[in-house]
Amino acid sequence: MTNPQTTVEEKYKPHPSRGWIYGRDRMEELINDNRILWPKKMDGRPRLKRYVTDMQSSTTGLSTVLDAPGNVEATKELSDLMGPKTFAFPKPSRLIALLIAQATSADDLILDSFSGSGTTGHATLSVNQADEGHRHFILVEMETKIAREITAERVRRVAEGYTNAKGEKVEGLGGGFRYCEIGDPLFDEVGKIRETVSFTDLATHVFFTETGEPLPRGQVAKSPFIGECRGVGIYLLYNGILGDKTANGGNVLTRSLLAQLPKFDGQKVIYCAGCLLGRDRLQVERIIVRQTPYEIKIS
Repeated sequence: MTNPQTTVEEKYKPHPSRGWIYGRDRMEELINDNRILWPKKMDGRPRLKRYVTDMQSSTTGLSTVLDAPGNVEATKELSDLMGPKTFAFPKPSRLIALLIAQATSADDLILDSFSGSGTTGHATLSVNQADEGHRHFILVEMETKIAREITAERVRRVAEGYTNAKGEKVEGLGGGFRYCEIGDPLFDEVGKIRETVSFTDLATHVFFTETGEPLPRGQVAKSPFIGECRGVGIYLLYNGILGDKTANGGNVLTRSLLAQLPKFDGQKVIYCAGCLLGRDRLQVERIIVRQTPYEIKIS
């Protein structure tokens, strides 16, 4: 490619992997229309000159790229929320909110697999407040420190309110979130519980999949009764929790073992390796038996 605007012949090479975007005929048209930005140095590459009208779109709602907020706004926004130099190159929540508003419905679920500073959660709460929607979001951040101290903390402040860098009180957008951590796999490749799984780990998983609620941190004691939710008591017989050192480890529900369980006046769900109680006795005791590992949900 030759720059016609110089008296000295200047030839530029295409990108080594992508080549030229346009063919010779189209490129000559663009050059004749003065639509090419020529680099100052020979090791640079010509670029297409874009005008505001080129970027207008009736379908996206973004009138121009110049209208879209950029990194400067995003950095200032995060600094007001979390303090200076919290996270490098955050995304502007106003831009993400605009995309969410256009691409989702009021009850959609939004996934951000690389959530970083939590902009997507911030933007979702903002859109929900604006249109009274009920969108949910899942933010995934693999760096524990970032997830705890930046991602989750930002969403909490945006939801509940915070004091900005100027000392001004900023009202919360409402909504909330649940913070979860990914633990080690509980099951092997054929669906059996791994031998290394502790009672606490399995109890936490069982309680959540049974009730849809997380087991409060520190609640699991050395007891087969792991908790109550909405009037239902959840039990787990696993790993010899009652001190039984026999082959079954006290994991099979029998009459004698039932007598040892902590009392609960209400419906009971008991996870166990097997059950020797009859249907009538289970009905009288208001017990639902779920056999491990087959009836433990793998989520």
